[in-house]
Amino acid sequence: MHKVLLLGAGKIGRAIAAFLTDSGEYDVLVGDASETALQKLTTYADVKTRALDATSAEQLRDAMQDRDSVLSALSFSFNPLIAQVATETQTSYFDLTEDVETTRRVRAYAERCVPGRILMPQCGLAPGFISIVAWNLAQQFQSLDRVHMRVGALPQYPSNLLKYNLTWSTDGLINEYCNPCEAIHEGRLVDVLPMEGLESFSLDGVRYEAFNTSGGLGSLCETLEGKVRELNYRTIRYQGHRDLMQLLLKDLRMTEKRDQLKSLLEDAVPVTYQDVVIVFVNVSGMQNGQFTQVSDARKIYHQEIAGHHWGAIQITTAAGICAALDLHATGKLPSTGFVRQEDVRFDEFIANRFGGYYADAHQSSVG
Repeated sequence: MHKVLLLGAGKIGRAIAAFLTDSGEYDVLVGDASETALQKLTTYADVKTRALDATSAEQLRDAMQDRDSVLSALSFSFNPLIAQVATETQTSYFDLTEDVETTRRVRAYAERCVPGRILMPQCGLAPGFISIVAWNLAQQFQSLDRVHMRVGALPQYPSNLLKYNLTWSTDGLINEYCNPCEAIHEGRLVDVLPMEGLESFSLDGVRYEAFNTSGGLGSLCETLEGKVRELNYRTIRYQGHRDLMQLLLKDLRMTEKRDQLKSLLEDAVPVTYQDVVIVFVNVSGMQNGQFTQVSDARKIYHQEIAGHHWGAIQITTAAGICAALDLHATGKLPSTGFVRQEDVRFDEFIANRFGGYYADAHQSSVG
């Protein structure tokens, strides 16, 4: 049985633990600094738990000693140390980070991996599944023109002026809205400003907007630089959200006060588990001598699984990292070193027991 150390017992960690233990093929030990979070998690999954400070290399090293893999469902700031200790203890490593600099620091440890052990960051929804879809579509073209990637985790029943509820990490949300964004323009890698590039579109008759946010492209800029004219990633929201956030972030300068911004959002914007995740990829280029466009659009809704209600962002994020672990454990990924989302075969991901939650998604029509 594959032995896993899961770090983080919050909303996403609970779903990961439940998915892995329900499969019957993983021995899961969950570590978190919060005894309350660990106790709550045991009502969702039959796992071993351990109080653990993820800023302590000694505690991390001790927890990883007999584990085959470590999965981080913690905030991105913890991950470089976790990756360092994973290489020292010869433990395969997976995370959910959207932070570009964190991924660079994790990647730096890849050369230290022993045979059979990997470092695979960005295994969630975006980055994560969105990159797998985009790469799969891109490979269907002889030459590429544009790759547009759009993702949104939205309340199914918006009830405030922001038309938004918190569904995942507030730290991650702030990072996406405030940090510079990578893109490819006219074949060259460029940085673009967050919250810019506003556009609108309809999906299943509902109007949405999308704008630049940081981190969603994963390693695709590096992979496709010089091979595509235009590549970008934007976050989907209900119309009107972006202008209100611009007021908060830029006019009121809350980008300079991220701790206060986090407290403000968590005190005023409620969490919801009644959410929907939208994934929309649009690729154009030359296909069989003709300029062609191919799209993949799907919606994943909150639902009950194995007796527990899970939010859509919990399902999609947990499915991404659990599928990556499963593919590694069954020898369907590169066996050693740094592994990108582009290294995952789309057909194998969708056929996987965890990746199948995306296969069951509602296929949407774009207008």
